[in-house]
Amino acid sequence: MNKELIIRSNSSAVDFALLKDGKLIELNKEVDSNKFSVGDIYVAKIRKPVSGLNAAFINVGHEKDGFLHYHDLGPNLLSLLKFFKLVSSGKMKDYSLKNFRFEKEIPKDGSIQDYLKPQQNILVQIVKEPISTKGPRVSSELSLAGRFMVLIPFSDRISISQKIESNAEKTRLKKLVKSIRPKGFGVIIRTVANNQKVKELDADLQQLLSRWKNLCEKFTKVDNYPSKILSEINRSTSILRDIFDNGFTGIHVDDPEMQNEIKDYLKIIAPDKVSIVKYFKNKSKPIFDYFGVERQIKTAFGRTVSMQKGAYLVIEHTEALHVIDVNSGNRSNKARSQEQTALDVNLIAASEIARQVRLRDLGGIIVVDFIDLNKNENRKKLFEHLREEMKGDRTKHKILPPSRFGLIQITRQRVRPEMNIKTREPNPNKNGEVEAPIVIIDKINAELDKIVKYRSHKKKDLYLHIHPFLAAYLTSGTPSIRANWFIKYKKWVRIVPRDAYLYLEFRFLDKNRRLLRTR
Repeated sequence: MNKELIIRSNSSAVDFALLKDGKLIELNKEVDSNKFSVGDIYVAKIRKPVSGLNAAFINVGHEKDGFLHYHDLGPNLLSLLKFFKLVSSGKMKDYSLKNFRFEKEIPKDGSIQDYLKPQQNILVQIVKEPISTKGPRVSSELSLAGRFMVLIPFSDRISISQKIESNAEKTRLKKLVKSIRPKGFGVIIRTVANNQKVKELDADLQQLLSRWKNLCEKFTKVDNYPSKILSEINRSTSILRDIFDNGFTGIHVDDPEMQNEIKDYLKIIAPDKVSIVKYFKNKSKPIFDYFGVERQIKTAFGRTVSMQKGAYLVIEHTEALHVIDVNSGNRSNKARSQEQTALDVNLIAASEIARQVRLRDLGGIIVVDFIDLNKNENRKKLFEHLREEMKGDRTKHKILPPSRFGLIQITRQRVRPEMNIKTREPNPNKNGEVEAPIVIIDKINAELDKIVKYRSHKKKDLYLHIHPFLAAYLTSGTPSIRANWFIKYKKWVRIVPRDAYLYLEFRFLDKNRRLLRTR
C-alpha cells in the first residue's frame, strides 16, 4: 500500500489530497480567512450563562458567539481558573504545575451559573469550527496534541487509544508514559505511538511541554479580549502529524517554502523519510491535474458515484442526516445466486462508502441502504467488512449492525464544515447545468467496455453519435482516444458528429441506427 500527499498552494488556500495506491481518499482545504481552527486556544469573555441550556455563550471574536456547555468545562475548571489568575497577577512564574495546588473537581451534574459569571475571562479551546449559522463550540478542558500523545493540563490520568489492540503493548506504553509524565499533566496515548521507544515518546512530550510554557507566557501579555494565544500548528504539519506513517512513498508540493517547512517537520518525526518530499516543478500542468486528483474530485463528489461493473451509489443530503443508497445497476449475474450477487455488490459498496464518508467529511447521522441480504452470516460479513474499511478514518465514529432490511446507521463526529465541491458546470448549449466535461470520457469508456464485452454486440459495427466538439476531441492527437480503443478492443468505433446533440450527450448505435444496450 503506497500513500502520497499532494499539496496545491495558491494565494488564498492550500489543498491537501491524500492518495492511497493512486486513489483519492481524503481532501482537506486550509483557507487563510479561517480564523477559528480546531485546537486553537483563546482568552475569551463570558457573555451570559443560560440556565435552561446549562451552557454559556462566549465571545471569541467570531460574528456568532461560541457555545460552552457545562459538560465541556472539564472536571478541573477551578484549578484552571485559579492557575491563570495567579499567572496573570505575576504570582505564578513556574508553569510546570509541579508545585501547584489543585482545587477540587466540579460535580458532573452541576449548574454552569455556579461557576461562570457574565464578563468573566476564561481560557477556551475550539473543539468544533463554525458551521453554517452556528458559532464555534468550545471547551475549557485544554489539550495539546502531539504526534504520539495528547497532553492534558490539570489532570493525572493516562489513557490509551482503543485502536491499539495488543494488551501487552498497552501495558508497555502506559508504563513508559507513567515514567516520563510530569506531575499535574494527564496524557492520552495516540494510535501512532504503537511500538515506539521511550526516546521518541519523551521527545514528543518535551515539545508539548514547550508549547504549554509558550501558552502561559503569551497569557501574561494579553491586553485585549478576546484574543488568540495559541494556534494549532500550521495545517501542513498538522495533517502530517495525524496521518503520516511508514506507508508514505511521496509528498509532492508546488510551493518551495512549504516544501522546506514539511522537510523541517519530517526531520523531527521521521528523518529517514525527508527524501520523499518533492518540489513539483512542472509549469505546463497544474499539480492536481498531473496526479489525476482533479479528475477524481469531479467524479467523486457528485450525487451519483459509479463503482465496479455498473454498480453505483446515490448520496442524498437532508438537514437531519445523509442517506446513501446502494444500487447494483446492470451488473451481470455470474454469481451462484441472487444472494451472492447482492453480497458482492454490498462489499464493493462498503469500501466505497468508507472512502466517500472520509473524502466528503460527512458528519452526524449517515444511513446506508444496502441491497437486502437474507442470510445472517452475510449481514455479519458485510458489517465486519465496513468496520474494517472504516478503521482508517481518524474521525470518531460508530457503526450499528445492519437491520434485516439492509439498513446500516453510522454516526460520525463533525468538527468542520462538510467538504462540498461543485461538480456541475453551466451548459454551453442552453440554460441549466451539466456534469463536468472532465468526466464524460470516463463515462464513454465505461459504456464502451460494457458494450464490447456484451455477448450480443461482439460482432456488430459500432457507431458513436456525439456532439461535434467531443467528436473532434476523440479523434485528435497521436494516438487519439479512438486509436487507443482500437488497440485495446480490436474494434473500430465510427464517430458520428451530431449538431442536434447536447454538449455531453452520446449514444452507441449499430449500422442500422439501433441503440446498443447492455441490459
